[in-house]
Amino acid sequence: MGNPCNDMADPRPHILVVGGTEYCLGSFDGKRVEYDFSKVLAYLDAKGRSLFGESFKIREGDKGTFLKLCSYMVKDIESCRKMEMDIGKGILLTGPVGCGKTSMMRLVRHLVPHKRNYEIIPSRNITFAFNHIGYKIIEDYGNGRFYCFDDLGVEPMGRYFGDDCNVMGEVLVSRHELFQRTKIPTHITTNLNAEELEERYGKRVRSRMRQMFNLISFDKDTKDKRI
Repeated sequence: MGNPCNDMADPRPHILVVGGTEYCLGSFDGKRVEYDFSKVLAYLDAKGRSLFGESFKIREGDKGTFLKLCSYMVKDIESCRKMEMDIGKGILLTGPVGCGKTSMMRLVRHLVPHKRNYEIIPSRNITFAFNHIGYKIIEDYGNGRFYCFDDLGVEPMGRYFGDDCNVMGEVLVSRHELFQRTKIPTHITTNLNAEELEERYGKRVRSRMRQMFNLISFDKDTKDKRI
């Protein structure tokens, strides 16, 4: 892992602290950070324990997924290109129930505290809010803020004053329009595969998602870490 982190106000952007302990993520020449993935993993392991409890650990089988997410987060253009990822797009993180998608997205954003980061919102919460407030919710989540929509596909159909609405489908259409105008990315976690997403949200949303996201997938045989 290498490459750039420019425009840093922090004199030590390669040093992050967890519980009073400093973790060096690589080398810094005054203009950019050259990240060392093994050091990044050591930091993430410690940060994960502080966020999720002492039982947290980065499993060997997850390191490839972490490498992709970390390369994306630090905008390592060369590594992302090799892994066929576009740093201008968002992340669509897919995998079985309990494989750790949400925890990963909560964790890797701490790698870049100096950058504007995303808020993680459960998709079902957006639908529940729509049921109470109505179509303003779609407008609100289609705005210029940074979001990661968590557990896309498990939310129910929305209903407001008798009108049914595929709320997250409409939110994604709005986010696509925002992406085209501003290049502000959206991130998603989901248990659904590409075919299931198309069945749930339709061809027009699936087509837009191809333009918006880098697909990162856990192996379908990944075990449930909650068990």
